[in-house]
Amino acid sequence: MVNVLTLQPSILNQFIAEIRDVEIQKDSMRFRWNLERIGFAFAYEICRGLAYEMKEVNTPLGTANVPVLKEYPVLATILRAGLPFHQGFLNVFDKSENAFISAYREHLKDGTFTINIEYSSVPEIDGKILILGDTMLATGSSMVYAYREILSKGKPRHTHIVSIVASMEGLEYVKRHLPQQDITFWVGVIDEELTAQSYIVPGLGDAGDLAFGKKR
Repeated sequence: MVNVLTLQPSILNQFIAEIRDVEIQKDSMRFRWNLERIGFAFAYEICRGLAYEMKEVNTPLGTANVPVLKEYPVLATILRAGLPFHQGFLNVFDKSENAFISAYREHLKDGTFTINIEYSSVPEIDGKILILGDTMLATGSSMVYAYREILSKGKPRHTHIVSIVASMEGLEYVKRHLPQQDITFWVGVIDEELTAQSYIVPGLGDAGDLAFGKKR
């Protein structure tokens, strides 16, 4: 299943409009804050499909029965652009354990590139719900490599793969290379074009640079 959140009108559309806007992008703090707010919005949508159990809560005037999360998902992100987006999820799932994957493109002389995993930190994952997020889903290669790196540490019961802006090509690539029965996809918006240099058009540019400054 692929859930495209901007197909329905909501404040999320405003946040995505702002991270795309070249003028608003000049304010890196607002760019990071918008990524965080978008993460919060995604987390709220995903949480509606999770399992809950009743808990008796003591109030100053009596007791109340309230449905609360039965278990917290493990939150995973791909460094570095995914960090503010990840924080939005963590603001909602504040008791969650976290996984971090460092993946980067190594550009080759023939104009192609490979994806390298430089570092990973993954908690106990067997039988748990996993939310794996990244700001952009361009070719989809980084997401596939990150998921396989997590699988080398254990097998989640179900995985939610989340991206704010996805290319159609990247989304199809991920769907082909990951198991359909155990994964739900969540995207903010799908853009049709992917350039020869693997940039999404219209996209929003380099999310990592916009959030944290240009890298060498």
